[in-house]
Amino acid sequence: MVMERVEVSFPSGGEQCAAWLYYPDGPSKPRPLVVMGHGVGANREMGLDRYARRFAAAGMAVLVFDYRHFGASEGTPRQLLDIRRQREDWHAAIAYARTVRGVDATRIALWGTSFGAGHALSVAPDDAYVAAVVAQAPFTSGVSSILAKGPISMAKVSAIATADMLFGWLRRKPIGIRLAGGKNAGALMSAPDVPSGYGRLAEESESYEPKVAARVAFWIVLDAPGRRASALKMPVLYALCDDDSITPVKPALRAAERTKHATVKRYPAGHFDIYFDDLFEKAVADQTEFLVSVLRP
Repeated sequence: MVMERVEVSFPSGGEQCAAWLYYPDGPSKPRPLVVMGHGVGANREMGLDRYARRFAAAGMAVLVFDYRHFGASEGTPRQLLDIRRQREDWHAAIAYARTVRGVDATRIALWGTSFGAGHALSVAPDDAYVAAVVAQAPFTSGVSSILAKGPISMAKVSAIATADMLFGWLRRKPIGIRLAGGKNAGALMSAPDVPSGYGRLAEESESYEPKVAARVAFWIVLDAPGRRASALKMPVLYALCDDDSITPVKPALRAAERTKHATVKRYPAGHFDIYFDDLFEKAVADQTEFLVSVLRP
């Protein structure tokens, strides 16, 4: 039922964000559209096509974008993970989605996973016309995510981030930190299941780079998208992994409790399990059912 995806782009902060646009076959009529963004250091090639095709097959248009500085999008230096800029990219993607021919501008939904889910939860309250949010394995508390790393990894990450803050500006090139590592590693994500789980996603991308500018670690600690939960007026689906080692489930559950129209789905899974195999099938079916229900005209 879905046409081949189309390569598009849209402006954000004076640069271009690359995106895939999916538009369903069938009778021409105003359709809802789902805007999709990935997590820490990830790009659209890392598993998002699977979700987008399911949503499009259910009759929704889909826009899957790369943040500036990542993937096929513009932005230098490369691999600069800037929370403020990424949220500007979300707003720009929403604005572009409303200009797509055949899309109902009042039925735009946001779909984010991991760090991207934190972005979706943060930007949705700023737009009264966002119709729904899907937050998969959402990042809701920087403090909780950092504490989950353990003291050894925390110390290593802090040292690398400090070096980038002090010297990255002088050398005009950020000091990088690994995105993924095992327990006690000096990486943004460090847990026993990270190398295999994140690595499996990275293998799907030809443009993946294993490091980002380390300075972001300090901003991650201060970020807490869950604090905006009470400002979410639209229906929100929280797809939560009970054994999540990266974005702990407890603060996400607290955010869901403060969300006026929350639906919570819980899975006996780790942070990366939800992208693959049977757990993916279950999660994407739940998300499709939710989106079809809440975006019905």
